[in-house]
Amino acid sequence: MSKQSVFTMKLEPELRAEFIAATESIHRPASQVVRELMREFIERQKKAREYDEFLQEKVTAARNSIHSGEGKNNDEVEAQFAAMRNKQL
Repeated sequence: MSKQSVFTMKLEPELRAEFIAATESIHRPASQVVRELMREFIERQKKAREYDEFLQEKVTAARNSIHSGEGKNNDEVEAQFAAMRNKQL
């Protein structure tokens, strides 16, 4: 991947100094570590969006199930699982 742009940011001097010291202690360039952090952040955001979409699909399916009469209310679910637990004993 070619480096084609420059990213400028404002930091507290103490944060910059600690970050530079930490990257030097592991013998890696600060820019490389920042790129890794950015990639990790992007991946976490992607996973969060995917989970939100998955959850929304589940909620929509559940609501559709309830509206179509296929769903069960909480009391029915509790009774069903209580019966299953009692059967296992």
